[in-house]
Amino acid sequence: MNSEQASANTRLGLIFVSIAVFFWGILPIALKLSGGFITPVTLTWFRFVMALVVTLLIQWRLGALRQFVGLPSSVWLKLVLAGVLLMCNYVSFVYSLGYLAPGTAQLNFQTAPFFLAFGGVLFFKERFNAFQLSCFATLGLGMLMFFHPQIDLHQASDHQVLVGIMIVQFSVMSWTSYALLQKSVSQRLSPSNVLLFIYALGIVLMAPLSDFSQFEAMTLDQWWIVLFCGANTLIAYGCFGQALHYWPTAQVSAMLSLTPVLSFSATELMVSLGWWSGVFTSANIDVLSFMGIVLIVCAVFVVQFVPMYQKRQQAKAFRTVL
Repeated sequence: MNSEQASANTRLGLIFVSIAVFFWGILPIALKLSGGFITPVTLTWFRFVMALVVTLLIQWRLGALRQFVGLPSSVWLKLVLAGVLLMCNYVSFVYSLGYLAPGTAQLNFQTAPFFLAFGGVLFFKERFNAFQLSCFATLGLGMLMFFHPQIDLHQASDHQVLVGIMIVQFSVMSWTSYALLQKSVSQRLSPSNVLLFIYALGIVLMAPLSDFSQFEAMTLDQWWIVLFCGANTLIAYGCFGQALHYWPTAQVSAMLSLTPVLSFSATELMVSLGWWSGVFTSANIDVLSFMGIVLIVCAVFVVQFVPMYQKRQQAKAFRTVL
């Protein structure tokens, strides 16, 4: 791969992962609102239907559906496992919001980027150098500083909180396993086709467990919430799959660490505007939390852009020698 192609891949990866982070950051707000009028399974089924229709039309228009022809049984097995795991992730995370606030759920979900990064090392032989390890350690410290008001040791024995944490960690393992499986088949199928299969599988498997009568009782505002969740699925997971295609998992996982910061910021905006005041309350953002935000952003910036700068310098040096 020449330097121009590598630079283009770097830019594309940054664009795709940034879009995914933005939409995942605001998603818990909509999921929390949906809990009052639709079950998690039914909501997930609708999200998959909406994403399937759009993705199928795009892939058919591009002539990309031929990629499914001649796939070996091992790839089909990985696709089925990835589909089941992503469904488990969707449904379990929505269930966790019945036990935890959106910010607390996001806090517990932030083990996912670390599992994803180490999964890349374990299964794809990606390497961590001392610089990357120090950046991940800094991310961990920044998260603890940022979320320290939400870490209430007095609630540690609260049964409801413990159940919510267990559900979130199940969701984390499901999502991480799905992402690693998707990357493992990326040489045979495009990210969009992987998701297309998963959406179709999910619609079939979740239909018997869905309550379609809930759609008839929804108001116009509730329909907007559900439609947003569906659009979020299409955009966020589509961009995430593309980011994994262009970037190593370690870089993608580092960027995902910005998701909870965005989620808390969006929640604070909702509170300041007085929207859904009976659902959302303000978080306790103090000086230490703000310092944590700065540390997270700086660590993500360094782990992404310093290697890019080093590669550019090496390319310039190579051209100078020639």
